[in-house]
Amino acid sequence: MGSITEGDSLNKIDPSEAFKVRSTNAYSLPNGKEPRLGGKLREKAAWVDESACIGCRYCTNVACNTFVMEPIFGRSRVVRQDGDSTDIIQEAIETCPVDCIHWVEFEDLEELRLELEEMEIQPLGFPQKSSKRLKPRWN
Repeated sequence: MGSITEGDSLNKIDPSEAFKVRSTNAYSLPNGKEPRLGGKLREKAAWVDESACIGCRYCTNVACNTFVMEPIFGRSRVVRQDGDSTDIIQEAIETCPVDCIHWVEFEDLEELRLELEEMEIQPLGFPQKSSKRLKPRWN
């Protein structure tokens, strides 16, 4: 009666103890770049006007942690605002041949996304949809 069997010891473990353990993950440690420690928050967000993008991939080659090619329409899209440094993103903006990448206010991102969803954008490399069949001209 005085000894504890293996089954009894499992019943006495409190599962909430797991939530009290602090993480030692390197990402959770201060690195000096936090705004409260002197780091800077980015004032603007990067935005790709996908309706003007020609799918050249220059931005994805320069700032590959920020921009990716959207697979359906073949146009560039920002996937992480903190993927690359401001200088790298600015370089990607400057390499864009059609100037479709812009710095915008963070507050405007949702409105811009909704405007983009309302546009009818055709995938690059595919002909425009036509309501009637075009016949070739024979002279």
